[in-house]
Amino acid sequence: MAKVIAILALPGVQLLDVAGPLDVFSQANLESGATPYQCRIIGTTPGPIRSSSGARLYADASVRDATERFDTVLVAGAPQAASAELNPATMDWMRSAAGSARRYGSVCTGAFILAHSGLLQGRRVTTHWACAEALAEAYPDLKVEEDAIYIRDGKVRTSAGVTAGLDLALALVEEDLGRDIARRVASQLVMYFKRPGGQLQFSRHGESSLEGRTVLQETQRWVMANLALPHSVKTLAAHAGKSPRHFARLFSAEVGVTPAAWLERARIGAARLLLEEDGQAPKQVAARVGFTSVDTLRRAFVKHVGITPAEYRKRFHI
Repeated sequence: MAKVIAILALPGVQLLDVAGPLDVFSQANLESGATPYQCRIIGTTPGPIRSSSGARLYADASVRDATERFDTVLVAGAPQAASAELNPATMDWMRSAAGSARRYGSVCTGAFILAHSGLLQGRRVTTHWACAEALAEAYPDLKVEEDAIYIRDGKVRTSAGVTAGLDLALALVEEDLGRDIARRVASQLVMYFKRPGGQLQFSRHGESSLEGRTVLQETQRWVMANLALPHSVKTLAAHAGKSPRHFARLFSAEVGVTPAAWLERARIGAARLLLEEDGQAPKQVAARVGFTSVDTLRRAFVKHVGITPAEYRKRFHI
């Protein structure tokens, strides 16, 4: 029998969070020469669903009349998902549909909707890199992995942002129909069968910016213009005209991180630009942004970006 997949789409849904998985399952039907999947778009109310781009989706059913049993239930993301107010009918439908399904999960910020319903308690999950910290703070019982493209934890499947919904759907096809079919789907859709690296390679989260009172911003601006210098708390404090101890306390209180952590992020941000725009070798980049060696750059880069500088240059050099 065909596996019936439900994708819940809230008003303001990100269109690709719905269309991406649908195309993967549709292609799997073609590649298998059968119909292993039937897909349903479920709305919170009857009628068309206006997406965040303005395009409209037409739901197959609403939460009030979608009573069939689903093999898989996915919740698509939306830009306002973190603050969305769900009506009781939607909450009840999600709990009932997910409870009876073989598996359930989310695409992008759909994780907030599932978490709000209590369906992710204690789970390992992921979401869009820009929202991972907010999800972890709002639901401290969750184990949020911000670098993951998708995560499988028991019945739960969650994916990173937007296009990662295709990766998640492809992983579900591999679970159901095997690696050969999944590889053929990936080939036809011109996508990675297994995407290299995690989502932090696309992230701009945590990059250093000018923060705090004027004297701190002046020091930060000076550092960014002179990253190759051997900076320390002592040299930064001297530039700001303060003692190292007072400067460190003031900086941490107003900027939210230590001077050393801010400096490392500033150097990584500058390194990314050099790798993207100039395509310089990692050894050259390390020297230009103030890392003492290419190995030090590599370790810091992997910590912040999830891949090595050489891999990053290969993928993102313009």
